[in-house]
Amino acid sequence: MKDKNKNPKKILIIGAGPGGLAAGMLLARRGHLVTIFEKHGFVGGRTSTFTMEGFRFDLGSTFLIMKSVFEELFHKVGRELDVEMDLQNIDPLYRLVYPEGKEFHPSSDREKMKKEMARCFPEEEGGYQAFLDKESIKYQMMVPFLKQAYDNPRIFFQPGFLMKLPGIDAHISLYRKLGQYFKGDLLKQAFTFQSKYLGMSPWHCPGTFSIIPFIEHRYGIFHPIGGLGALTKTMGRIFQEEGGTLLLNQEVTEVLVEQGEAKGLQLKDGKQILGDCVIMNADFSKGMEKLVPERHRKKYTDKKLRNMKYSCSTFMIYLGLNRQYDFPHHQVLFSSDYKKNMNQLTRDYQLPEDPAVYLQNPWKTDPTLAPPGKSTLYILVPVPNNRSKIPWDTLKEQFKEEILDLVEKRGGYPRLREAIEVEKIITPKDWEEEMDLYFGATFSLSHNINQMLYYRPHNRYEDVKDLYLVGGSTHPGSGLPTILISAAITSELIDGIRK
Repeated sequence: MKDKNKNPKKILIIGAGPGGLAAGMLLARRGHLVTIFEKHGFVGGRTSTFTMEGFRFDLGSTFLIMKSVFEELFHKVGRELDVEMDLQNIDPLYRLVYPEGKEFHPSSDREKMKKEMARCFPEEEGGYQAFLDKESIKYQMMVPFLKQAYDNPRIFFQPGFLMKLPGIDAHISLYRKLGQYFKGDLLKQAFTFQSKYLGMSPWHCPGTFSIIPFIEHRYGIFHPIGGLGALTKTMGRIFQEEGGTLLLNQEVTEVLVEQGEAKGLQLKDGKQILGDCVIMNADFSKGMEKLVPERHRKKYTDKKLRNMKYSCSTFMIYLGLNRQYDFPHHQVLFSSDYKKNMNQLTRDYQLPEDPAVYLQNPWKTDPTLAPPGKSTLYILVPVPNNRSKIPWDTLKEQFKEEILDLVEKRGGYPRLREAIEVEKIITPKDWEEEMDLYFGATFSLSHNINQMLYYRPHNRYEDVKDLYLVGGSTHPGSGLPTILISAAITSELIDGIRK
């Protein structure tokens, strides 16, 4: 039964990404009058799918982890995730390919993983069990940190908070943290490459994020049939079933602010829409720059936005193939010099000399994504964000050819070029200009210690009353599960469930 609300608010949401959709679902369920304004003609933002000549691709996200967060969201709106979606468990988690040809295929199945560890890293089996045991304790400790709103520094002085803070390992690097479990560099790579989900080097990423590989190994990775875009399409449908209004191809150009309060939105077509509060589900820095006049941004001036730390970007190649390669769903081809590669991406802002590559080869898991006998191949290469000033318009074809060579040789995809029927490339320049990502930083603001918890943009924007935020640059951070948590925090702040 839909929740009753004696004092419904008129809530305006900018953007139909997963954060905006999740907030809309929760608030509409509680009886508010919610309208989402989406610039594009589709929902999901980067968590969407697109089609080329019968081949369907995830635009951005390809991993679904922390399934319980999605289950909780759907349960709050009277739905069951496994009824609404067909989620497939991915096993092995991924195929990891080292430069010398060694392969490691981790699994969330404990018995399979024991055998794989014994095959590849027999001397490290004890470290793996210690990793599972100790990270389980940290994960249970960390979840309340993620779900807490941080719009008041007094949170740090609550009973027990400071005592728990060292336990989340924010004071050491991810690479150093994994060194407490594993001795070999190859195995450390297998448990630290996940820092690239945050667009960071494991030598600079806080050790807090060792919970990401733990979550993958303990609880698994899932794929929704139809792609990750099927998830956001389902969320959009449920939002409308709960009474919400979804307006596509409606670009917002400004948040209307009067006497320090958000009063509504200015649309590109000239219309002004008034409401009781506004939620911005845009890339934080780009949204602030484009939608909130600087006179209303005492904390986040244009200079401040430029000087914040941003994640790396990604060079994307989407291929529709006339054949199928018998490899696992997720794959990572490591570079020869892991640390040098990460420094080039995140410190030196140079095009990597020996790139690392992520591949999604989903045809065995999801036959709906390609015509019979054919397949899709999604290629993601971490590259510097647009602080680098790399001239992508002139370099993208050359770089594409280098990556295809690497995939054919190191990845084991012979005669790949001959199999290509359709292709699409997205560069960091495209991410910035077409998807409104500040500096084209695909993974939003970095998660260094100065941009976490209280020091990350708050869910309730402090300079403008009744302006709220959701998304990857907002607390608790980037990644689908944490974006949904940000939506839950924001919706509860609006309803006074949180103070």
